[in-house]
Amino acid sequence: MPRVSQDQLDARRQEILAAARACFARHGYEGATVRRLEEATGLSRGAIFHHFRDKDSLFLAVAEDDAAAMVETVARNGLVQVMRDLLARAMSPDTAGWLGSQLEVSRRLRTDPSFARRWAERSAAIAEATRERLARQREAGVLREDVSIDVLARFLELAYDGLVLHLAMGRPAGDLGPVLDLVEEAVRRR
Repeated sequence: MPRVSQDQLDARRQEILAAARACFARHGYEGATVRRLEEATGLSRGAIFHHFRDKDSLFLAVAEDDAAAMVETVARNGLVQVMRDLLARAMSPDTAGWLGSQLEVSRRLRTDPSFARRWAERSAAIAEATRERLARQREAGVLREDVSIDVLARFLELAYDGLVLHLAMGRPAGDLGPVLDLVEEAVRRR
């Protein structure tokens, strides 16, 4: 029997995550049945669940993957850059899937206490990356000093949540660049 390399396993895992992300976005968590996940991935349930314990673990992995990418961007370039990246990709199918996943995470946070407890760590990582980035920006003299880091972080988080909702509702994205400029300007030193 031929051995499968770790690179091949990792690549297969990423393929499953991408297909599952689209499936969860299109059908929601409950509607993304195992049969639909099989169709989306082109794999059997055994192949899917070889990589993920169950559907819940698969959904959490999709959400964690999205959160990790977001933490990386926030740490490097700030939450406004996450918003700019999202806006730049607003019309691509990947973004629609990502938005759907974000909305599904929001729904499950409200309706599934077990999921909310497990998600708290991921949410905290994004918030911490945002606050650390803001602290570095303040030390560099770029950020306004008359408002606490916590308030600035909450302001940016609300702007981000509003952008996600705006895009998820199918509202136009083309004219939001100046709005993000205003968000960024609001946290900058005057």
